[in-house]
Amino acid sequence: MIDIRAVIAADWPDIWEIFQHVVEKGDTYPYAPDIAEADAKALWIDLPQATYVGVDSGGVLGTYYLKPNQPALGAHVCNAGYMVHPSARRRGIGRQLCAHSIDEARRLGFSAMQYNLVVTGNKGAIRLWTEMGFETIGTLPGAFRHTTEGLVDALVMYRRL
Repeated sequence: MIDIRAVIAADWPDIWEIFQHVVEKGDTYPYAPDIAEADAKALWIDLPQATYVGVDSGGVLGTYYLKPNQPALGAHVCNAGYMVHPSARRRGIGRQLCAHSIDEARRLGFSAMQYNLVVTGNKGAIRLWTEMGFETIGTLPGAFRHTTEGLVDALVMYRRL
């Protein structure tokens, strides 16, 4: 079990390391593999309504953000993004982060959660999100420009809170 808490400024170097590992392959997130650190920080820390980290005695193992998926009349549905350090994968950290995010989203007043771009090759995430109660509500043909496979489909996944 990890401790999950709101991000603090001192967490950024660890988050940046995780962020770089996750986006460098260009196979799961739409961010440029060579994204500048300031741009990554704006996307992960500054823009979201809330950002959290999962930590143990060794430091930050994973992170997630919550933000309204749309402005104003669509702001009751949130969006979330998750990243786990490669060395901490397959230990249930993503599941713990997701469970925490669902609880936090409810606490913040959201009534549903939507993932906008789940790359079809990201089988582990699709399996986890499905196990956590998300349904695939749409497929976006060729919506993700995979760095090695070219244009691949992405899923829109949704669950009520």
